[in-house]
Amino acid sequence: MKLTRSGKIALIILVVIIVAAAIGVIVYFVVYGKTPFYYHISFKINNVDYDSKFGKPYAQEYIDLNERIVSLMNKTFQASKLRRQYVKSHVVKVRQNNGKTIVDVVLKFKSCYNNNAAMFRDRAKNILLQKLTGDTGSLCIDSSSFKLSDIDTDPAENLLNMCCGRRTKMSPGNKIAGGLDSVEGEWPWQASLQQNNIHRCGATLLSNNWLLTAAHCFVNAKDPREWSVTFGLRLSDSKMKRSVKNIIIHEKYHYPDHDNDIAIVNLSKPVLYTSSIRKICLPEANYNFPPDSDVVVTGWGSRKTDGTSPNVLQKGIMKIIDTDTCNKKEVYDGAITNGMICAGFLEGRIDACQGDSGGPLVSSDSRGIWFLVGIVSWGHECALPNKPGVYTRVTYYRNWITSKTGL
Repeated sequence: MKLTRSGKIALIILVVIIVAAAIGVIVYFVVYGKTPFYYHISFKINNVDYDSKFGKPYAQEYIDLNERIVSLMNKTFQASKLRRQYVKSHVVKVRQNNGKTIVDVVLKFKSCYNNNAAMFRDRAKNILLQKLTGDTGSLCIDSSSFKLSDIDTDPAENLLNMCCGRRTKMSPGNKIAGGLDSVEGEWPWQASLQQNNIHRCGATLLSNNWLLTAAHCFVNAKDPREWSVTFGLRLSDSKMKRSVKNIIIHEKYHYPDHDNDIAIVNLSKPVLYTSSIRKICLPEANYNFPPDSDVVVTGWGSRKTDGTSPNVLQKGIMKIIDTDTCNKKEVYDGAITNGMICAGFLEGRIDACQGDSGGPLVSSDSRGIWFLVGIVSWGHECALPNKPGVYTRVTYYRNWITSKTGL
């Protein structure tokens, strides 16, 4: 039968529709059709003596051990029949037993065979046991100590993302006053402190339960019931929200003085870490952030003095300014004390502004791990020449933070 011109066109359209539908089905199963499986495993390493630094996720000792374990897991599963399903692994805890080291690891897989979870778990367990009783490289593992158990999605993702100072996204740019948008996951420790659901200040996530912010945010508003905390890139579309259980203001803070401008917020319910909600690393009290170091300030504050506030989180890359320079007569004329640190540029241009108060000033080390340098505290208007931002110096209050939070 010979097709007419219109019949040919209809046939072509039908073929295109069928092909598009087939591609759609394939894409769906590739992207959405795989069920994640998470397992918690633990085992003892006989030839690694426990080090107290293993308890600090930014310590090089912990990072080196994690890399060795992850390398072992990668090689094990990438050489197995589960290589297409294996996603990643991460050391979530290092503990000791009679001086020896025990590691707790979370494994993540994705599989289309979600009806055979028990079979999938048994295959993963058998593959690991076979490896741990054989060649494990430089690690001497006690295979008799090996344990494996299922773990649910939310607590598993919380553990996989619990490392401090790590971010999943980056984008270029260098302005807050003047405005440049961040991207989701770029500054995962940033939080919005809201009074009666209206953004008032920024805050920084220190753990599942604790945030750090500025004391002056709570002048005449100390009732925790008035406050809530949201996380996410946009104020209008938060990824998570929590009420506030308690607000701890530094005992020696007295408004309108700027000294001791630091406060801690205790959440009523812990947040669970995700790829876009993570904690910052707290520096030790003796950690040095030298002058002229690159730092980043973030917040939802206005782009200029008395300006409007953005919906999307803003960022600005600046420099630390040494205290002697900041105390010059033409700058702040001796007002900068030991508990403060200046950042910005003497020519102005980039600065925190109204609504950024309490938010983080952060810096990364050579490994790309981010530490909290300061808390947005005060300054003369926004981005004026010789009037850089002044921040509460976190290292100066490190012991105070520990005394209140245990961190």
